[in-house]
Amino acid sequence: MYQIPVLSPSGRRELAADLPAEINPHLLWEVVRWQLAKRRRGTASTKTRGEVAYSGRKIWPQKHTGRARHGDIGAPIFVGGGVVFGPKPRDYSYTLPKKVRKKGLAMAVADRAREGKLLLVEAFAGVNGKTKEFLAWAKEAGLDGSESVLLVTGNELVRRAARNLPWVVTLAPEGLNVYDIVRTERLVMDLDAWEVFQNRIGGEA
Repeated sequence: MYQIPVLSPSGRRELAADLPAEINPHLLWEVVRWQLAKRRRGTASTKTRGEVAYSGRKIWPQKHTGRARHGDIGAPIFVGGGVVFGPKPRDYSYTLPKKVRKKGLAMAVADRAREGKLLLVEAFAGVNGKTKEFLAWAKEAGLDGSESVLLVTGNELVRRAARNLPWVVTLAPEGLNVYDIVRTERLVMDLDAWEVFQNRIGGEA
């Protein structure tokens, strides 16, 4: 059980959260690897000797020239020739069990809570879409830009106000993922996003 600080207009309080007590780094690595594999475009493509735009004519006779034996100029040994075993367009994605993904997400959030780097927010008071408004709020919340922050909220105005800052990564609640959690140093969520997260990991075995 973790005690997570909640920031509200009236002050700070704590919220008890049931998150994994043990963090499995290998499981987190598995989920991040799966996420990044899904993002790969897989469009790299090379031409074989049969696909390069050259004639298939033998460049000189097999014998009596004193030169090495060669076939057509599109052979891989020549500059501009085909590529042997080069990449072709492919799909790098693969399936990962849903239970593993849910556990990975729960562990990533638990890791931030264990480090004291998780902050829940009741309301972003005074933030209405302007970056300077978010900066004023962040200063009061103890976020000064010295650490990268993952901001998760369904409030479009708050996301718009923060997205221009180089130290803030913004996500909608449904987009919360392990990769963005582990690549940033602090996690800030509003209570609606926290509820969405709890529903996502609910029923975890």
